[in-house]
Amino acid sequence: MAASKFYRWSEITGSESDAILRKEIVGIGASLKHVVVPAGTRAERHEHAFEQFIQVLSGSGVLECAAGSTPLKPGTVIHLPPGSWHSAVFETETVLVEVNLDR
Repeated sequence: MAASKFYRWSEITGSESDAILRKEIVGIGASLKHVVVPAGTRAERHEHAFEQFIQVLSGSGVLECAAGSTPLKPGTVIHLPPGSWHSAVFETETVLVEVNLDR
């Protein structure tokens, strides 16, 4: 049995790509990411082979997917099944938490 662990986002070294800062905790069959997206960023239409949940902690923008368009604001939670396309525009700096499930 694996040992339990404790984490603090402030103590995790992140990686930066296209000015987006990602910090990741990898588990067995899932990962948890803390993502900081700069204002004005566009995430072009894409999809993942894995299931994903996204929670908006702060900031604003708009997400588009097959279900339609929804504002991104604190408290918004999005569920994307594997293979679901989505895109987003971030109006202000936005902080997200992603749960990515490997199946």
